[in-house]
This record gives sequence, C-alpha cells and structure tokens, in this order.
Amino acid sequence: MDMSILSPAPGSRKKRHRIGRGPGSGSGKTSGKGHKGQRARSGYSRKPGFEGGQMPLSRRLPKRGFRHEDRFPMHEVNLESIEKHFAAGAEVTPEALVQAGVAAPCRGGVKVLARGELTKAVTVKANAVSAGARQKIEAAGGTVELIAAPRARQVAQKAAK
Repeated sequence: MDMSILSPAPGSRKKRHRIGRGPGSGSGKTSGKGHKGQRARSGYSRKPGFEGGQMPLSRRLPKRGFRHEDRFPMHEVNLESIEKHFAAGAEVTPEALVQAGVAAPCRGGVKVLARGELTKAVTVKANAVSAGARQKIEAAGGTVELIAAPRARQVAQKAAK
C-alpha cells in the first residue's frame, strides 16, 4: 500500500455549494438572500432571541421564583465515605475531604450525613452534621465540631465592616 493511492470513502466528502454563480446553479442573482431587507445586507447578524422587533418570548413570559444572594448549597458526605478514606484518630475537615476526593470544593461547605457505619474514632470538623451522624460519630468515640461555612464567614466579615 502506498500513501499516494489513499482517498476518502465515496460520499464522505461533499463539494462546497458556491452561491452567486448564475441562474443555473439555483442560488444565483440574490444568492439565496431574497429581495432587499435587513437580512440581505452585508454584515447582518441577529442577536439570540431577536424576533424581528416583536416582543421576544423571554420578555413576554412572567418572572418566576426567587434566588437568595447568600444561599449556597452544601456538599453532602456520608459516614461510609469517612470510614473508607480516613484512619482512626484523623481530623476530618472540609479541606481534608476535598483532598481525599470525597467532596468537591463548595461555597456552602460540607454536611455530614448518617448513611453507613463508623467504627473509628475521628474528629469531624464540618459546616453541618445531621443528628444521626452526630450520634454515630460520638458512639464510635469521635468528636464533632461545627465550623462556619466559607460563604457565611464572608457575609459575617462584610457585616462587621
């Protein structure tokens, strides 16, 4: 086999449609742009959502819902993940959970949930802990310490100024 005899598969390469090349081509004269009007001019580009001057759908529909500027969801971590990734006596912090690949960096912080069993005594420092998770951690000989969420700290600092 020689590189000079290679060619694309039949039908895989289509010839470019050349507009403005006479009436026989099917798109000569006005080149598929119709007669006059804004869209026939050079440099025309329509903004997304533009409906020709009619009130766009995005403005015709009513506004719905409310999004509080200080609300950020928490990343949830279960006890089974802590059991799997941390040794006895370890300090489980949001940063340690991110390093272990258990949680993603999240502006709302980390909440520990009670799914799974915990057999090791660990110190859990989280932004929130469910009641069931707190019971299981303390039953295993560990301790729970609540810390402020990163976003809550920013809001508190802004309010203090």
